[in-house]
Amino acid sequence: MEQMFYENSSKYSFDETVAKLSEIIAEGGWRVIQVLDLQEIMKKNGKEVLPVKVIELCKPDYAYRMLSDDGLRLYSNMLPCRISVYEKSDGSTYVSRMNAGMLSAQIGGVAQEVMTKAFTDTEEFIKKVSIN
Repeated sequence: MEQMFYENSSKYSFDETVAKLSEIIAEGGWRVIQVLDLQEIMKKNGKEVLPVKVIELCKPDYAYRMLSDDGLRLYSNMLPCRISVYEKSDGSTYVSRMNAGMLSAQIGGVAQEVMTKAFTDTEEFIKKVSIN
């Protein structure tokens, strides 16, 4: 059964997972737009959480197909794609993401095609750092 969100255990430490994913993403022809350090943001607001970073990534060719069509710009809030890397209290590192392919099935057309390709690419990146 398909799920809206997926989580995998990483075979690397937290920092190694972020670094390796960033390399893999670039090797796959994508761009890392930015890495948000949510632990640091929470710390600045007086809150303590375990390490968590969100990698924002973009494949310009995919994004262009969505952003160059007025009818598809509605979905620009889904861009860029995101992968979350975090530690849990068990000390292990995990990687999660949204199933954009499942969501896009409700939209159809070009949006479904682009979002499904993006999800498929992202899954390939994550497989390279995952235990399961």
